[in-house]
Amino acid sequence: MIEYICQKRNCILLEFGGEADHIHLLIDMHPDNNISAFFGSLKSATSRILRAEFPNEVNQLYRKGFWGRQKYYRSAGGAPLNVLMQYIDAHPHD
Repeated sequence: MIEYICQKRNCILLEFGGEADHIHLLIDMHPDNNISAFFGSLKSATSRILRAEFPNEVNQLYRKGFWGRQKYYRSAGGAPLNVLMQYIDAHPHD
């Protein structure tokens, strides 16, 4: 889902990982994208798709909303990609 949304916005999902309560995404964003609008679209689309596909599970676990209000963006313009990918790999998704 996330990769598809990235492709639609001329972005590339480079790495994905996370833990039970959050995810890590390494995205090569096209400079024309507004970061806040991009992640708003990503959160809206993934929530809508997951609620349609797994309504009982999502509604039981996330009564107040699938995505929290928290978000953290960080530019990694100077960091080597292999270091960022190692960090995300250390937080595997289930």
